[in-house]
Amino acid sequence: MDLSKISTNFRIDETVYKKTKAIARDERRSINSQLEYFVLKGVREYEKEYGTVNIEE
Repeated sequence: MDLSKISTNFRIDETVYKKTKAIARDERRSINSQLEYFVLKGVREYEKEYGTVNIEE
């Protein structure tokens, strides 16, 4: 997996944001790191069920 990072913006429900912020605090992570963790976890779960996601570059 490429370790370079990109900057992106997205909209998120306020309640989900507040809960994510609380989880990040409890896990001693930044909100950005927590969101990245959640996204990566989602990708891994998806690939576990459906197989590797091929990306074209």
